[in-house]
This record gives sequence, structure tokens and C-alpha cells, in this order.
Amino acid sequence: MEVSTVHDNEIDLLVASLAEIYGYDFSNYARASLKRRINRLLVIDRIPSFAELFYRIKNEPDYFTHAVEELTVNVTEMFRDPYMFKFIREKVLPVLATHPLIRIWHAGCATGEEVYSTAIMLQEMNLLHKSLLYATDINPSVIENIRRGIFPVSQMKQYSENYILSGGKKDFSSYYTAKYDFAKFDEQLKSKMIAATHNLVSDRSFNEFQLIFCRNVLIYFDKNLQDKVLNLFDASLETLGFLVLGAKENIRFSDIASRYVQSHNEKIWRKMQ
Repeated sequence: MEVSTVHDNEIDLLVASLAEIYGYDFSNYARASLKRRINRLLVIDRIPSFAELFYRIKNEPDYFTHAVEELTVNVTEMFRDPYMFKFIREKVLPVLATHPLIRIWHAGCATGEEVYSTAIMLQEMNLLHKSLLYATDINPSVIENIRRGIFPVSQMKQYSENYILSGGKKDFSSYYTAKYDFAKFDEQLKSKMIAATHNLVSDRSFNEFQLIFCRNVLIYFDKNLQDKVLNLFDASLETLGFLVLGAKENIRFSDIASRYVQSHNEKIWRKMQ
């Protein structure tokens, strides 16, 4: 079956309809990335034309949910970039330990591997009991996965290696129970997690945090939306709090740059005022 390639005017039509009908605003997503994902959707679902894709998204709620899952970014792993997590373990969490309550926000958290990574570190440092981990994403189905705490067992070898490189000292398998093709993580790890949908494009700040993670999300936004989201994080972060971005993301040319200093390469920034 031959699948057509989506055109710019069709992307405009789809973006406008998603905002009008469902309230999902993709207008400031990087156009090249959005175009690739729409074309990928046509291929994987064997839809021969944009017209048919557009019809299904507008008229089939279940298909709309599936489409949003494909259009948003859900690639992550536990202790991804382990040396960054090691820095957080050794330099950031001891600072947060001085607070009576530790509030951490994982924004655009995808399926939640990063949230569980943080929970494991907090537990090992005897800080989980006084922590709250907010895990948010635009995609409701991945939020449900965080609440379940179930991940493919095939990924555990890689996750275990990452965990050790991040400074972990225990047997990583002690944190989950393997059953068939899946690994279910300990209930205690998610006891301090609050998982909810949150749209970085349109939703406001909802709390004040000492640590915010948003890794490899901003690269999919254009400059205007990046600035908008960074200002949202700035409004949500306590003075002397930490902002963690992806390897290819930084705040150097943003409105908030003057209030922050780098703590670890360009990935972790500390709010100084």
C-alpha cells in the first residue's frame, strides 16, 4: 500500500483541529519534528491519505488517543545519562535533604522510568519518606503506566547497568518482581508519586519545587514555546532550586538565563535569584 506524505497546509489543518476539538495545542512544536511524526503515523497505521487520518482523529476518540501517543515524545529509560544522575545523587539530593519536605517535578515524564529512578535514589538516601514526586505528561495513557509501575523485563539489564554507573550500590533486581515479560516495581517507590496529565503548552504552574526535571522535551518545541515553558519552570522553582534539562538543551539564550548558574555542564541549572 502506498502512503502519501503530509503537506504543510495539512499540518496546519490538523493542528488547528486538535486545538479546537480536544484542547491540545501543537502549534509551537518544531514543524520538522511534527511532520516526521505525522508521516510515521500514516505508515505504522497503514493509512493511505491525510484525509483518512484527519477523519479518524476527528471522529474516533480511541484513535485520537492513539494519535496523541505517537505525536508526543515517549522515549526514556531508567537512569538515562547515568553520570548526570550520579551528580544529582552526590551533589543535589544532599542539599535537598536539608528541607523538611522535598518537592520534585518530572515534567513531560513519558512512561515514568525517570521518576522511578529518582524514587530509588531518594529511598537509598532515606529521603523518600519526606518527598513528593509529581510526574506529569500530556499523554494520559503513559500517566496510567506510572501508576502501575510496570516496565518491560527486557530493559532491566540496561537499566541495571545505568543504575550502577549512577552510583547505585544494591542489586537492582531487588526493586522489582519479574513476571513473564514484565517487571513490576515495588509499591513503596510509587507511594510518594503524584501522576497527572499536564500540558506544558497551556497549563499553569501548580506548586513550588526544589527540583524540576524536563529532559529532551524542549528540543521538540520552537523558540517561542521553549521560552514560555522555561518561564513556567522559573515560576515553579524555589530560589536555590535545580532545573535539569536534556543533553542538547540549555537556557543560555532565554529570558531566565541571568538568574541561573550551571551546576553540571549544561544539563543542571541552579536558580540564584
